[in-house]
This record gives sequence, structure tokens and C-alpha cells, in this order.
Amino acid sequence: MSTYPHPLLAREGWPFIAGAVIAAIVVWAVAGLWWSLPVWIIAIFCIQFFRDPPRAVPAQVNAVLSPADGRIVKVEKVNDPYTQRDALLVSVFMNVFNVHSNRAPVDGTVERLDYRPGKFVNADLDKASTENERNAMVVKMANDRITVVQVAGLIARRILCYVKPGDVLARGQRYGFIRFGSRVDVYLPLTARPRVTVGDVVYATRTVIAEL
Repeated sequence: MSTYPHPLLAREGWPFIAGAVIAAIVVWAVAGLWWSLPVWIIAIFCIQFFRDPPRAVPAQVNAVLSPADGRIVKVEKVNDPYTQRDALLVSVFMNVFNVHSNRAPVDGTVERLDYRPGKFVNADLDKASTENERNAMVVKMANDRITVVQVAGLIARRILCYVKPGDVLARGQRYGFIRFGSRVDVYLPLTARPRVTVGDVVYATRTVIAEL
């Protein structure tokens, strides 16, 4: 299993979950059950949004693991703007019903972080990769490097990244979180062989998106 410091519910969601549950209880006590139902629905939404189950890491050594739960919206050759080279881009779109914990797709060392402010257009659109607020992490592996980019979405307004240059990452390790709908772009070497296609549903750590 990948390292997991807080079981089942992401620590990023604890204040939201606690606030919603307390509010629901207060409304129930003051106004009755029926009036509290909308607040309970909000509390249930927060619980499902911030769920963060541990995941088993595939044993395949050359596998690139999905950094997020969601749907594949792009698999194509592009220019990686963070390493200035041609690359294979695999993009994962997360809606509000997906787990939003971000996991390292490969073993390696964080070489560089590049945060760029921007807009908050729908993360399902192509222009989100270049126009939205985003945080790029360049990871140096034994023989190459990849770039993993957390992209904010229409509703997502908070990108959280818990690593710094020099940190060593293991595949499946939790390194960040994006709140309320977003996208993760993975720029791979052109020699990588994609294992997913547009429209595929993927799961962080469990799904192999490419082979090196």
C-alpha cells in the first residue's frame, strides 16, 4: 500500500465535514429534521468529496500510474512547456464526484515546482492546461523526467502541493490535493507507450496510464 497518514477521509476536508455536520445538527435541534435535510445533504456531499481511500501500488516497474481519479480527456503528442521538449500528454479530468487526492505517478526526485496563477475555466476544456491556475512538478527519474501539472477548474479554487524540490517520491505517494473539480496533466517522454485512451475512467495509483 502507498503511504497513507489519514485513513479514508482527507485531512483537507475535515473542517468542511465538521462544519456541515455541526450546522445540520444545530438546524435539526432548532427547526426540526425536515429543515435540516438540505444541510445534511451538504454534509454527505462533503464526506463523499473528501473520501481518500488507500490504494495498492501495481508491481510493474516501468508503469506510469494515474495521478488522479477521473476520466481521460487527452492523449496526444505536444510540447511540454515546463521542460521545453516534445512529450506525450495524458490528461485526467476530475469532476466533483471523484476522489481529489493526487498521487505520484513514478518513482523520482522533485526537480522543480512551477506555480502559475491564471483563470478558472472548465477544466474539461483544452485551454485549461494553458490558461487556468496551475502548479507543475518536474520529477527526475533514474534515466529521464516527467512533468505532472495540477490544474484548477471552474469550481476548484485551491491547489495544494505538499512537496518541495529535492523531495524523493515513491509511486502512489500522496503529494497534493485539488478542491472541487479539476484536472491533472502528465507530460511523458515520447518513448512512453500509452495504456489508456480518451474516455477511459482511471483511478489514482491503481490504473497504469503508460509504460516507460
